[in-house]
Amino acid sequence: MNNIERINLLEKERDLPQEEMRALLLTITSEEMEILSKAARRQREIYFGKDVYLRGIIEFSSYCRNDCYYCGIRKSNKKARRYRLPGDTIISCADRGYTLGFRTVVLQSGEDLSYSTDEICRIVSTIKNDHPDMAVTLSIGEKSKAEYQAYFDAGAERYLLREETASEAHYMKLHPAELSLENRKRCLFDLYDIGYQVGCGFMVGSPYQTQDDIISDLSFIKTLKPHMIGIGPFIHHSDTPFGNQPDGSLSDTLKLISILRLMWPDALIPATTALGTIHPKGREMGIMAGANVVMPNLSPKDYRKGYMLYDGKICTGDEAAECVSCMTGRIESTGYKVVMSRGDHPDFRK
Repeated sequence: MNNIERINLLEKERDLPQEEMRALLLTITSEEMEILSKAARRQREIYFGKDVYLRGIIEFSSYCRNDCYYCGIRKSNKKARRYRLPGDTIISCADRGYTLGFRTVVLQSGEDLSYSTDEICRIVSTIKNDHPDMAVTLSIGEKSKAEYQAYFDAGAERYLLREETASEAHYMKLHPAELSLENRKRCLFDLYDIGYQVGCGFMVGSPYQTQDDIISDLSFIKTLKPHMIGIGPFIHHSDTPFGNQPDGSLSDTLKLISILRLMWPDALIPATTALGTIHPKGREMGIMAGANVVMPNLSPKDYRKGYMLYDGKICTGDEAAECVSCMTGRIESTGYKVVMSRGDHPDFRK
């Protein structure tokens, strides 16, 4: 089987045998990449048309209890700029986003235990009470099922939790011993069981990653059946143990976005900030590879440089309105259109 046949089979069957997937990952040419991305756009448009959804992200704390080797806000990084936004400031950021037209807000932080379950629930319920048509997404790490249930009962509808790698051996090379891939996966299945729109994902080109690790990632996603899939290139942070490691590649990330789109044509897949960091038009390329979500930053401008997960992160100096205007122009340049609606997964559309 050649790569054109593999792409056709993947588009038709939404899967490939592992050896055929491995061959596609290893041998695809630039000309075949264009065929792959066209197939991805074709499938994306069946479910979403030309729509690209904007989510307003609020990065509300750069404190983290974890010590992941790749992350700039790991607890051992003494050079990190730490901050915490008060709950009412987070709510004000969501209000600002609503005024700008956002109908989804993403509350993201390091794993900061300073925010109690009651406080997170208060923030979520206040946003929902003030703006019933705004979807609230959380991305605050590993919690107990009871905590996830409490957030859900307060009004949170979506949860993002990237596993980063689905391979146990690879996970152990990226994280200290006290962190567990088994627990990470437990969290994802708990979220799914509660009824969230669930987002998972992995880094592309992270240290020690192999093609077999990528195959494991795709296999895990097939098992989980998430509603959102977020992938992005590994980008080093100079103040981490991986500060001298090479970054992941643009082409590998785009290739996997297209493959994910063909495997899960109804998924919500972001063109991440990391893509825009490794290439000036990385997010536009992500849209052309099959992505259909972009997340401009709603965090207060003065705090953005504190949430540096990796070196060179873009959009740390713009005001929220500037981010919206910039992304609208960028997306429209690809032939797609910005939609400020909730942008639910098809299974959750009312």
